[in-house]
Amino acid sequence: MPTVVKNLLIINGLFFLGTVAYEPLTKLFGAYYYDSPYFHPWQIVTHMFMHGGFMHILFNMFALWMFGTAIERVWGPKKFLIYYLITGFGAFVLHYAVIAWQVNGLVEQLGPQAIETIKTQGIQLWAEGKNYTDPLMAQLNAFYNIPVVGASGAVFGILLAFGMMFPDVRLMLLFFPVPIKAKYFVIGYGAIELFSGIANRPGDNTAHFAHLGGMLFGFILIKLWGKNDNSYRQN
Repeated sequence: MPTVVKNLLIINGLFFLGTVAYEPLTKLFGAYYYDSPYFHPWQIVTHMFMHGGFMHILFNMFALWMFGTAIERVWGPKKFLIYYLITGFGAFVLHYAVIAWQVNGLVEQLGPQAIETIKTQGIQLWAEGKNYTDPLMAQLNAFYNIPVVGASGAVFGILLAFGMMFPDVRLMLLFFPVPIKAKYFVIGYGAIELFSGIANRPGDNTAHFAHLGGMLFGFILIKLWGKNDNSYRQN
């Protein structure tokens, strides 16, 4: 197993075991909205090593091993690690850019008194497992108190890179047992994430725009590295 992929698997595993043993670590290392009292600058990096449950980390680490191994062998450890971290950062940027747009819309509808109430009392209310009955106040309070966690943004960046480097490799998916070329899988998955993010269904706790942010920053980075770069291939 390539060096960076192996060490990323180990680090993610250690972080997960840490949160199982001491759940408050999520508040320290998960990424919160910049205006939340829980936000700390290091969360921009640490959030991509945190996960919300066993299945979450299992699927992310399986994808990291499956697709990242091939990419690191082509790019080498240094370039692969740079790509991984930048796509993880891109996931954070796009996710919270969308959140900021939504927060601004809520702030325009809520008065200054309601916003101050949320900032001073909302944290305690959330800690008690409660929220405001007013839907606008409840949504804004949730934005301040729910962190984004997971390596999914970087993993989606890796999926994009795999689709560009090995576009005609046929993948056999567990939930869709028909061979599909990597390039079509990536395009289809990206389209599903975009639709899901725009639909914004109630109860959907998946950060779809974080996934898209990883793919977007990955695409930009690969293009910046140049079409004539031998470190990737495409049709």
